[in-house]
Amino acid sequence: MPKTGTPSSATAKKPRAAAKTAPTREEIALRAYQIYQERGGTPGQELEDWTRAERELTEKRSKPRGKMGPKLVAA
Repeated sequence: MPKTGTPSSATAKKPRAAAKTAPTREEIALRAYQIYQERGGTPGQELEDWTRAERELTEKRSKPRGKMGPKLVAA
């Protein structure tokens, strides 16, 4: 059977840029729980806590990191 040039789902790779900015479900859940606790544990704002956590984590990851160290140049 000839190859079509289309990668199969088993070999397809995810874009690296998305992996850097997309927080995991577990990270969002943890931050949402922290927000819930900061609010005093009042129920009824689960969606707001989740979306705030997701936004905070995404923004935190998308910000450029600090300056890199000096470049080493061979003499």
